[in-house]
Amino acid sequence: MKYKLLIADDEPDIVTMLISFFEGKGYQVMTASDGIETLKQVELRPDLILLDINMPGMDGLEVCRRIRGHISCPVLFLTARIEDMDKVKGFSAGGDDYIVKPFSLMELEARVSAHLRREARHNLETRVRFSGELTIDFAERSLFYREQEIGLAKKEFDIVELLSQNPGQVFDKERIYELVWGYDSEGDSTVVAEHIRRVRTKIAAYTDRSYIETVWGCGYKWVK
Repeated sequence: MKYKLLIADDEPDIVTMLISFFEGKGYQVMTASDGIETLKQVELRPDLILLDINMPGMDGLEVCRRIRGHISCPVLFLTARIEDMDKVKGFSAGGDDYIVKPFSLMELEARVSAHLRREARHNLETRVRFSGELTIDFAERSLFYREQEIGLAKKEFDIVELLSQNPGQVFDKERIYELVWGYDSEGDSTVVAEHIRRVRTKIAAYTDRSYIETVWGCGYKWVK
């Protein structure tokens, strides 16, 4: 997989050097020379941004504040100064790290690689949940006991997904029906109990442990 790297800096010599270095390492590189152009390039969803603080028009701190509500990728500030107050401002704006100019290309690559690995682990954690001996792969919409797949119908998996992503939270049948079947669906919440019974039966074929608990008079919850 080619990582997409956005280099935002108004110093042409630095940009040229970084393009040559990172393309040689197999990265796909995009560039921007000011804040407005950086915002446009961010729309292409880079995997990591190297962001110069002192750019014309809109500085890197303001760019970071603008994009942080919409972009979660790591942002590494490039800066010629590194006072404690600069760090506070940068981290408050949403930055993840600082690279001080002049910098070592080898150290820069190591920092970039470390942040990309951390981001990959975070994304993996959001796609997979380990609950006891169960593994729930949300991306593949699959449920496994140890390494054996437990076959679930679509709505059955939807219920497992809803409850397991909110462990300990109690959902009544009506709320589960609204979230899984939709507000406009024809039918009623009585089907929820039958689907949960099926899920429990399928899991019980592999283990005695109970994952979906009935809270009498209230609803159901995923056991933490």
